[in-house]
Order: sequence, then structure tokens, then C-alpha cells
Amino acid sequence: MIHRQRWRRAFTVIYFTRVLESMSKSVLGKKTDLLRSLSYVAINVDLESDDSPRLGDRPSLQDVDPKILSTMVREKRLESLAQLGGIKQLASTLITNLDNGLSGDATDLMQRTDVFGMNKYNKPPAKKFLSFVLDAFKDMTIIILIACAVLSLVFGIKQDGLKEGWYNGGSIILAIFLVVIVSALSNYKQGRQFQKLSKECSNIRVEVVRDGRRQPISIFDIVVGDVMCLKIGDQIPADGLFVDGHSLKVDESSMTGESDHIEIHGENPFLLSGTKVIDGYGRMMVASVGMNTAWGEMMSSVSRDLDEETPLQARLNKLTSFIGKIGLLVAALVLLILMIRYFTGHTEDEAGHREFTSGKTKSTDVMDAVVRIVAVAVTIVVVAIPEGLPLAVTLTLAYSMKRMMGDNAMVRKLSACETMGSATTICTDKTGTLTLNQMKVTEFWMGKEHVSVDTSREIAASILEVLLQGIGLNTTGTVHKRPSVSVPEILGSPTEKALLSWGVLELGMTMDELKQEWEIIQVEAFNSEKKRSGVAVKRRGEQVIHIHWKGAAEMILALCSDYYSQNGMVNIMNDEARSEFRKIIKNMADKSLRCIAFAYKKINGSLAQVHGRVEEDGLTLLGIVGIKDPCRPGVRNAVASCRIAGVNIKMITGDNVHTARAIALECGILNPEKDLEHEAIVEGAQFRNYSPEQRMAAIEKIQVMARSSPFDKLLMVQCLKQKGHVVAVTGDGTNDAPALKEADIGLSMGIQGTEVAKESSDIVILDDNFASVVTVLKWGRCVYNNIQKFIQFQLTVNVAALVINFIAAISSGNVPLTAVQLLWVNLIMDTLGALALATDQPTNDLMLKPPVGRTKPLINRVMWRNLISQALYQVIVLLTLQFKGSSIFGVDEKVRDTIIFNCFVLCQVFNEFNARKLEDKNVFKGIHRNKLFLGIVSMTIILQVVMVEFLKRFSNTERLDWGQWGACIGLAALSWPIGWLVKCIPVSSKKFNFFRH
Repeated sequence: MIHRQRWRRAFTVIYFTRVLESMSKSVLGKKTDLLRSLSYVAINVDLESDDSPRLGDRPSLQDVDPKILSTMVREKRLESLAQLGGIKQLASTLITNLDNGLSGDATDLMQRTDVFGMNKYNKPPAKKFLSFVLDAFKDMTIIILIACAVLSLVFGIKQDGLKEGWYNGGSIILAIFLVVIVSALSNYKQGRQFQKLSKECSNIRVEVVRDGRRQPISIFDIVVGDVMCLKIGDQIPADGLFVDGHSLKVDESSMTGESDHIEIHGENPFLLSGTKVIDGYGRMMVASVGMNTAWGEMMSSVSRDLDEETPLQARLNKLTSFIGKIGLLVAALVLLILMIRYFTGHTEDEAGHREFTSGKTKSTDVMDAVVRIVAVAVTIVVVAIPEGLPLAVTLTLAYSMKRMMGDNAMVRKLSACETMGSATTICTDKTGTLTLNQMKVTEFWMGKEHVSVDTSREIAASILEVLLQGIGLNTTGTVHKRPSVSVPEILGSPTEKALLSWGVLELGMTMDELKQEWEIIQVEAFNSEKKRSGVAVKRRGEQVIHIHWKGAAEMILALCSDYYSQNGMVNIMNDEARSEFRKIIKNMADKSLRCIAFAYKKINGSLAQVHGRVEEDGLTLLGIVGIKDPCRPGVRNAVASCRIAGVNIKMITGDNVHTARAIALECGILNPEKDLEHEAIVEGAQFRNYSPEQRMAAIEKIQVMARSSPFDKLLMVQCLKQKGHVVAVTGDGTNDAPALKEADIGLSMGIQGTEVAKESSDIVILDDNFASVVTVLKWGRCVYNNIQKFIQFQLTVNVAALVINFIAAISSGNVPLTAVQLLWVNLIMDTLGALALATDQPTNDLMLKPPVGRTKPLINRVMWRNLISQALYQVIVLLTLQFKGSSIFGVDEKVRDTIIFNCFVLCQVFNEFNARKLEDKNVFKGIHRNKLFLGIVSMTIILQVVMVEFLKRFSNTERLDWGQWGACIGLAALSWPIGWLVKCIPVSSKKFNFFRH
């Protein structure tokens, strides 16, 4: 610290000397007589006022130790800040202007990044592809297969020699390797996609002051020395020091675990990265970024859970486990029967001789036979376990998440995709979601008289001055006049921008003059509970305090005891006048205008009279403005689509009941012929004061809730869930976080949404548009529908293969479908089949069906009808070929088994088309739009031809002639007419609860 103080003194001396030198040169350079009347010259050098020394006099950023700044903020050391000279001196050291921020010069920003680091934290290394391969090998079925493959390999080489004996075991190992690689590759790609999504989620936009104006930048572009603007709902992205602001409170629970809200001010100026602003607003100077913050260190050791199991995956895992147990039971039964048949001498070899004779059969032959029998049992286990179901969910969700990003929806939680398809109710905000969030002042009333919004000539000069103070001083927005641009840049919330635009462009307000003339001494920040904001100000050099309030018109009206008329006269607010103002507010609200009132009070006294809170009683009403926020163009059609789909829309807004009703009618949420009775529209306080029984009775009828608080929104979500609804909630504010978390699906707004709301949500709607919410609903239904398609398809494969292998094993002791062939079927059906059926895109037909809800079974009656009919047909065909195939085709047993294998695979290819439509008879509808499906089917057929014709040793097959291929294709193609006929059979709507896991 001594070194630092000496450095500052040296800097001051050098600066002072240069100032004297430059002034002497300028004076001596003039050809005028020097004044000799004074015996000395006083030069006032104000170093403190110059936050930004000239380029040649700047201290170097290299002299600033990042660790000192980091430790000071992290440990909240006020003494360290004092030793550095306070925040103003620190800003000077960091070459930061606290009013205008950094210059934004690229060289300066790069230098700061080099010295202090980037605002990024080191993430744990991504999981390597080899890790996914090792995970795949941990599957119990794969382990059993590897054991059988090794035994088969050992005994095969021992019996037939290395040249011929490795084929069976080697084929199984190769097939296992292919299954593992494909599974690992799928999971690896999914992991990469999740990392990309995580990066998108982390790329937050924040506001900083650079070059004298507020501007949004990426969180990753923040540098030490930046002056940041903070408001309610922001997550603080770096460590910093409080510069100025009012009523600023932060939630540090993410860092300290304490739930208390910490007030930030001059005595406690430390702001920690990762904490959240829960009240007020302010500015901070960034002191540490990235890995120099405690949040960065903590997050660098945390990785996103890529193995998140969704509810649907959990249900499918239970289903897979149940079917697997059946498979194990059947396999154990087959193993027992075959062992008994072998050791009792009821089996014969290829020459027709008895295989086992006690005391005569060689031990090696016995071991070969046992391995073969175990392989048969394992084959049944392989075919019984539908391993492709969880993979199908993974592929479907991964594909859908990627496509939803293109539809303005960023999925933050996997389960939200599938859950959205079951949604029965959507509770939506109004502003920015149903409306455009492009607010404009369209109506103004002063007293009881209507005043044109585009002129100030009708308003008395003294009242206009007070009104402009209320607009320009009681705001969190900013007005920046750039020299080269005629229209000033106005930043802030949509409501603030509308009011400031009206004041600047229509009423002639000059923001800079107001700030120079008036001093703000106390602020009551706006929040969704108070629905108003207040400010206490005084003219510089005076002691008279002026108080301004603005907010929801009926709430401000209740605080007023007087009102100004247009000519500047003050009138008493009696009951008659209050009633007339309420009528004016109602008429404006019926035009779907948001009504904002301005009120004013003057206190002739000292600062001591304003303490704790800004006074809000005995106000004088200045005027009421009506702000128009037009409905989004496609919102009415979107609401209609939801109604057709059986999804109920409830609008929850902070606006008064008349504005809410007008907007709801305009959007189609309320039906003017049916829904205008009292129960369809309630106010938050009314709903809150209901008894639990009354709330549960009224919840279905309520379509609009006006003047609602965040607690009312949470209460509605809880009631709807108790009623059995699957609830989706949209929200953008910090106080919406409880409702977003409580809902089955939380949808935050990407543009106006706060970071707290986004953190609490499952899906971020990137364009804040309700039509995008409907698109998410459609995608959710598509995900659920695609998974149901694959379940039907997969179980058909499993049931048919299990039955044919079981019957063949019991009857003849051999199975027509070998372990390698069944692994091949698993490979092309589980992976390629899942990909083909998972990539069908949403259609409007999905919105013509009622929602699934919470209670409907995963495998419904329609699926059972389709599944059983196709599996029964395949079993009949394959068993016929098993017992009569040799005589029908005049071929030996090996060619017959090849025909069975080929016919079985082709049946799945044709049944894949049937699975595209669970209920529609036309299975080819829209197939031209799914190029991937057609490509996968073509690839499957090509691979099957290669398998049969060219990989005989690997797959244990024989080549087939054209007639045999034609017969296989013909038998498989019969799946189409059978599927069409079966769909003519009506299905009862009665619930069928089997496999409802």
C-alpha cells in the first residue's frame, strides 16, 4: 500500500507540473501586457473531478492487482476499499468514468481482458466418446452376450480350428461392437447438443454504460471497469461495487445459503456475482470477472447433468424392466426344458444320432451343447428386452429440442418437451405475450377534461412543468441525445419508454435539464405488489421537497385528496369527483388501454420530514394517461387453436378488470356470448379471499384474473394442479418465479423476462409471443405421439420374435433367429427405427385431439389393437415358415432359416409405415415431407440385402433367389392391408390400464 500511495503522489506532482507548464506557455504566447496588480496567481487543480485523465497521463492497468480487487469484494472488506481511496479513486485507477462508463474502444477492452481475464469460467472437461462406449458396455445384456460370445469363440476354435471356428463367436462380438458403438455415438451427440444448449442459456444480455449511453452487451463481453445497470430480476454477472441507485436489495442465498435480502448502499457497496436483484435499481462498477469471482470458481466445478431422466423415460424404464423380467422367465424356462431334453437323450445331431449318452459323450461335446443351449436362452433375453425404448425417447427429445430452437423456443429442461404435450391449461401473462409490448400514449385526461396527447398548449405552464418532473424524474428509463441523430435514444421498460417518448417528443421535456436542476433524494421503486413508484426530489440549492407518484390509476386515485384542472386550479377530490374519475378510468380501460395516473405533493420543510418511505397521502392528481399495447396479430388464431385442442387459456394480469376484459375479448380468451358472467373474471384479491372450497369450485370457470399479485398466480396454479390439470405458466418477472417452478411447465420470456424468471423456467420463449407457446404445445404433443409410435413398433418386434423363438425352441430345440441376427434386428430397428419415427414433425392434426393429461396410460387401446394384430400376423407367418417352409420352398433348413430371418426383417420395414399413423388409415400422408424416414427405410433395405447376400459367414445366412426374395417381400407387404383393415375396428373409449407404469 505504501508503494501505491507513493505512486499516486508522483502522479499528482507530474500532473500538476504539466498543468503549470501548459498554462505558462499559453499565457506567454499571447502578445498582451501581463497584469501586475496581483502578487500571486491561484490555480485550482481539481484532480478528483477528473475521472478520466488524458491519455498521456493515464496510469497503467498493469499496476492493478486483480487478486486485491477480487479478495476485497468477495470478503466485503471496507477497510481495503478505503485504503484504495474509495470507489471514486478506484474508478480513477481503473481509468473508468463513473458517469459515462468506458469508451468502448476495442484496444482498451482487449487490454482489460488481458489483465483481468474474460467473464467466463472454466468448465469441467466434456465427457469423451470413449466414456460413452464404456457406459454402453456396462449394460447387463451386453455383458451376458460377451460372456456367451467368448465361450462360443473358445469352443468353436477348439472344435473346428482357428480358421473355421471363430465365425460364430466372432460374429456375435462384431454385432455387439456395432450395437455399442451406435448407442455410444447417439449419447455422445446428445451430450454435445446439451452443451451447446447450456452455452445458449448462459449467453445473457446485460446493460452497461459505455461512451455515455446505456447499451446491451453479452455477459461474456463484460470487463473490469464497466459500469453496469441493475434492475429487479437481474442476476449479477460479475463482482462489483455499488455506484448509485435506490432501494437496491439482493438475494445472496445462491452464495451464502442465507435467505435474508441484503440492502446495498454506500456502507455496504459489495455486489457478488451469481446473486439476484430482488428490489430497487442501481449501477455498479465491475471489479472482478470470470474465474476471479467466487461464483466462477464454484461454477467451474459444476457440470450440467446430461443423464437427466425425464418422467416418460422413467415410465419406459419400468416398462422395459417389466418386459425384461418376462423375457428372463421365458429364457429360464427354455433353458430348463432344453437342458432336460438334452440330458435325457431326447435330442439328435445332424446325422440323426442321439446327442447325449451318459458315460459315453465326450465332455467337450457336452460343453459345446451347453454353450449352444445357453446361447439360445440368451438370444431370447436379447429379443425380449426392448432396449430401444429409452434410446427412442433420447433421440426424439434431442431432435425436437434442436428444431424447437428454430421455432423460438429454447428448452432448458428435457422433461418439459414431453410434459407440454399433456398440458390441459395454460396460464398466460398479457403484456408482451398476448400483446406486442409496443406501448404508446394515446389518451390523456387532466382533471375531468380530455387533453390532446400531441400538444402542451392546452395545459397551464405551471402544471406542465410539474407533470414533466413526474415523467422525467420518477423513472428508471434513460434518454440519450446523440449529436448525429435527431431522435433521442430512449431505454427502459416498455411502459417507461412510452411515457418518456410522450414527454420528450410531444410535451417538449428535456431530460438533461431536469437532472441538472433537480436532485433525487429518495426513491420507492416499482414492483408488482405495490403497482406504483414514487420519488422525493428537491431543486438544487433549495430545501422544499417535491414528491411524485405514478402507477395504476385506481390505486393512485385512492391516495389523492385534490386534483388539478386543466387551467392549473386545485380542486377538492369529493365523492362525486372521485366517481367521475373512476368512470373515466373505466372508459379508457374498456378501450383496452393501460391507465397510469400521476400525482404530486409539495412539502415545505426540511429533509427530516421525509424518512423511511416516500409520503403517499394527501396527494394532488396531475392527470391520467392511457397507454395502448396492441394485441399480437396471430394471437386470436393461436387461442382458438388451443381451444380446439382442448387446452384452456387463462389470462393473469396486473391490469385492472376493465382493461383485462377488453384485451381478453380482443384475443378471444373470453367469449362475448358466454363468458361475461361474473365468475369468468375475478380480481386477485377476490380470488385470494375465497375459502379453499370456493376456490376449487370457481377455478374451472375463471378465464381472466385481473389486478393479480404473484401469490395469486401461484395460488391458481396450485388449485389447477389439485384439480388434476397439467399446467403450463408463462411469466417474465422475478415474482413469477414461484409460479413458474410450481407449474408442470414453466415458460419464461426471452426478451422481457428477467434472469430469475428464466432460471426458474423449463422453456424460454425467445420472441415473447403466445403463438410460440402454442408451437411448443404442438411440439410437445408431437414428441409424445412419436414416442407412442415407436413403442408400438418396438413391442411388435419383441412380441413376434419372442413367441417364434420360444415355440421353436420348445418344439425342436433350435431357434430360427440366431443371436447375431437378433442383434442385427435390434441395431436397425432400435436405432434406425427410432430415428425414423422420432423425426416426424408436428402437424395441425395433433391440435384436433384432446390433451393426454396426467392419467391416461402410455400404451392405449388403439396401440394394443395395432400391436397385437401385426404381431399375430408375423407369428403366424414365421411359424408357418418354421414348420412348413422347407416343403413350401423346397429348400434345406439353412435356407429356410434365412427366409424366416429375411421375412421377419422386411415385416418390420413395412410395419414401420403402419406405425407412422396410430389411427389414420392413410399411413403415407405427409411422408414426402420426412426425407429422413424415407432415407432410413431405404438404408435398412440395402443393409438387409448386404446382410443376406454378402455376409453369409457373419450372419449365418444363405443367398436367396429372386423368387424367394419376392415371396418375402409379398408376405411382408401384407402388413399394409392388414393394418388398414384393423383400423376399421372401433376402439372403446373405456380406460385400459395395463402397462400404465
